[in-house]
Amino acid sequence: MTTREYGIQAIKDEAEALLDLIPKMDEHFDRAVDLMLHCRGKIIVTGVGKSGHIGAKIAATLSSTGTPSFFVNPLDAYHGDLGVMTSDDVVLALSNSGQTDELLRFIPMVLQMHIPIIAMSGNPQSLLAKYSTCHINVGVSHEACPLNLAPTSSTTASLAMGDALAIALMRLRHFEPQDFAHYHPGGELGRRLLTTAQDVMHKDNLPVIPPQMHLGEAIILVSKGKLGLGVAVENDRIVGLITDGDIRRATERWQAEFFNHTVSDIMTRNPKTVSPDTKITEIQRIQQRFKIHSLLVVDTDHHLLGIVDHYSCMF
Repeated sequence: MTTREYGIQAIKDEAEALLDLIPKMDEHFDRAVDLMLHCRGKIIVTGVGKSGHIGAKIAATLSSTGTPSFFVNPLDAYHGDLGVMTSDDVVLALSNSGQTDELLRFIPMVLQMHIPIIAMSGNPQSLLAKYSTCHINVGVSHEACPLNLAPTSSTTASLAMGDALAIALMRLRHFEPQDFAHYHPGGELGRRLLTTAQDVMHKDNLPVIPPQMHLGEAIILVSKGKLGLGVAVENDRIVGLITDGDIRRATERWQAEFFNHTVSDIMTRNPKTVSPDTKITEIQRIQQRFKIHSLLVVDTDHHLLGIVDHYSCMF
């Protein structure tokens, strides 16, 4: 086999391991989701070694999708970290064998506090499974490792099952994009969902023109505005909008007569407007729906406050 074929086989082995999980998802999965959904405290995820690394990622995924969670190394629990746990919490314990000594020594402390335990292991007959409230079977027939030793398919299976729990909880919580943005304010999605028109709009030296202005003069003001448009304003109220495209089409249509016409002859009389607190995601939706480049930002009296164009919404 070539180097590439070794890699392809590893991916195939892990993909097969994931598909084999589906028949193993039974009432224990339902019970686990129910415990996590109704948890009044936090989800304490724990595991040792590779399972610990997977557990930390699962805790991060749960926290970012609306289920407060954090990872605790069972070894640290013997040195004070047990103090962060309360009877309102739920423990999610990961161990491929279900027999990891360091983890099993942690379990009696949890049981003594009457905290429910969700076990995730590849051995339904293990001690971890025996002492858990419910057990999610993530057993795999073999590792992607050619020696069947290095945790590969088994860690992938645990990670995928953690994602399955998180997604099920998101569905039950009716978790929306706005909620995701709340937990990810620094990311691109968070910025798009939380940023409003007033945060990004152009508001200085706006290309405002009177509707009676001849198009020859209007071209100069539109060009100086550098936004590809001009806003027709009369008595401090917006009455229309002209764009570069409107001017180009008018030039082709009227040719030598072009300079005899005014802004009112070509302007769009009901341009699309938004309020200052309109989210960027909504602005993008309007732009896509009506195939327009810019939106006017107005106050409650329809006075022009600014202009949001396509580039303003790009992060």
